Amino acid sequence: MALSVMRLAACALAGVLVSACQGAGDATLPGPPAAGGAVPTPAAGHHLSFSAPDAWGGEARCMADGCKVILVEHETNHLVLHRFEAGRVVEQSRHPLAYHPDSAKWLTDDWVVVAVETGRTIEFFNIRSGKLVRHHQAVVPFAPRDVTVLAEAQGRFTLLATPYDGQQVALVEWQLGAQDARVTPLNWCEEAWHPARVARAPRGAGPGLVVACRRDFKVLYISASNWTAPPTELALVGSVARHARPSPSGQWVYVAMEVGQRNARINMDTGETQYLTAPEDPGNVSVAPLSDDLVAWGGASAVALQRLDARGQPLQTRWLPASGFPTGLQVLDLNGDGEPDLLVLNSAGKLADVYFGPLWDRAQEKL
Repeated sequence: MALSVMRLAACALAGVLVSACQGAGDATLPGPPAAGGAVPTPAAGHHLSFSAPDAWGGEARCMADGCKVILVEHETNHLVLHRFEAGRVVEQSRHPLAYHPDSAKWLTDDWVVVAVETGRTIEFFNIRSGKLVRHHQAVVPFAPRDVTVLAEAQGRFTLLATPYDGQQVALVEWQLGAQDARVTPLNWCEEAWHPARVARAPRGAGPGLVVACRRDFKVLYISASNWTAPPTELALVGSVARHARPSPSGQWVYVAMEVGQRNARINMDTGETQYLTAPEDPGNVSVAPLSDDLVAWGGASAVALQRLDARGQPLQTRWLPASGFPTGLQVLDLNGDGEPDLLVLNSAGKLADVYFGPLWDRAQEKL
């Protein structure tokens, strides 16, 4: 499927100017990456960017030898490994993929998994001496938009492939290092995008998974006790639900909604759904809670940090510019100072962004 179709759809739904969808960033952001893909840390020391054109998916991970980022370049059709090194992000390895890769996740410190649309594959890569080496390709019955790690026990991984469009999802069971995988198709909802693990759910339900159903306008929960059981509907939100993520305590699941100038959050103890005034018109495309009541929302060409009261009403909003269309947000401590940092992957644009905490203190009151 053509990138242009997806990009135009995202822009239409989000009300984004063409320049934003092409990755236009704030004029004060760092310029193009230096040779080797590295960008020096700006003088302020709290923001850096690095080359990651059309990064539709990826993930950072910190390990014994430092923090690294695995991501896919959707238009160049590559899987790319970066590492943090002396205040910059440096490309370490890249590997070609089939047309339009959409997602990449870590399995261990030296194994990653990738979702690739063409060929309908979930692909496993080993990192050997700093280089990406393809190990196995598992075929699923649809073009995968995302792959999510559900569980691991003694080197056996349970993964979930979710679709670019359609109602099917697939459980993928794979033993680390194996040359085969077991694939179990399931039917959930229309366009189940970006699933996330949760610690609990309403009515005393335990650990499991939540997923926003983009075309069915709802949020589902699936219990970890039986990944093949029928999902439970948590909320019918009445608009395009794109991204659902739990707060660090697990009390809330926040839902980014593309249109309607509102988002939502679901109380995972009581089941109550609160509707939140979106910081941008018409809505948001990604979400990353920093606490129960402080949330990062990805919008047209910026990330909004929004403080909420107990009823979900906005108290204050601050902003972090993005170097493109910020559809991938991840909160983790990348520099080891105990403060949460923010990785921003832009699905349209040439650069990815890293903001170092304290995020609220360093965000702008106005763009």
